[in-house]
Amino acid sequence: MAEHPIENLMKTAMENIKDMIDVNTIVGDPVETPDGSVIMPVSRVSCGFAAGGADYQTNGDSRTEENSLPFGGGSGGGVSVRPVGFLVVGQNTVRLLPVDGNPVAERLIDIAPDLLERLQSMMQQKRSDASCPESPLV
Repeated sequence: MAEHPIENLMKTAMENIKDMIDVNTIVGDPVETPDGSVIMPVSRVSCGFAAGGADYQTNGDSRTEENSLPFGGGSGGGVSVRPVGFLVVGQNTVRLLPVDGNPVAERLIDIAPDLLERLQSMMQQKRSDASCPESPLV
């Protein structure tokens, strides 16, 4: 069975969309800062595609040589790229700096583990100081 014209239409549109989007669209090229950190932009990519067509008949029988009706169709597609944030890698840490959202809340979440460690060490220091009696002054 011969290929229907809509198959070629869809194949061409999909190949063009594939050429527009690659991995560098989602995770951008890394940039190295003077302090040695590496910053990579991260984006959200959405794409859509539609195709349609119909065999049609004009006045009288207008069949082609292959005994099929003439075809009319079209296709369309779109790509949306939205920045999400920046991935910062450096000094034994990896952080995601979002473009949207509440930066204060994000920063609090980032420093929470370090803050808990410091509080824990302070509490242990206080306990060890309380368990050792001080020597009397002579």
